[in-house]
Amino acid sequence: MIDYRQATPADVSDIVDFQLAMALETEELALDREVCSRGVKAVFDDPSRGRYFLAQSEGTVVASLMITYEWSDWRNGNVWWIQSVYVRPSFRGQRVYAGLYEHIQRLVQADDTVRGIRLYVDRRNVSAQTVYTRLGMNGEHYQVFEWMKTF
Repeated sequence: MIDYRQATPADVSDIVDFQLAMALETEELALDREVCSRGVKAVFDDPSRGRYFLAQSEGTVVASLMITYEWSDWRNGNVWWIQSVYVRPSFRGQRVYAGLYEHIQRLVQADDTVRGIRLYVDRRNVSAQTVYTRLGMNGEHYQVFEWMKTF
């Protein structure tokens, strides 16, 4: 059985491990553990930065994602952005992410100040795109552009 919950500071280590694994797997990027740890802890120190949610099986954290917030003047409410999604490889294909997404969706449905959910995905990550489409998300409207400082 999989349980879904909001993460706590006690979950930082698992979340950091997931972020390091995800960056390596999806972008072949080796993140600095200390920088990533400070980044994850910063979310718990200042909840305006976001929130983490977890999937747990028999006491073991098996998946995580982070929600960040975007104000939509068009909709007069917040849009939750799903970021930093990771599911342990041994739990993939078992609807763990689907359950986590449905948990988030229920929270959005219950909160009149939240208007919807968005996420971005690497164009090469076809398997994730298939999952998002199957869950009823639409990727046809926007293309995300970015500029990031290198350090």
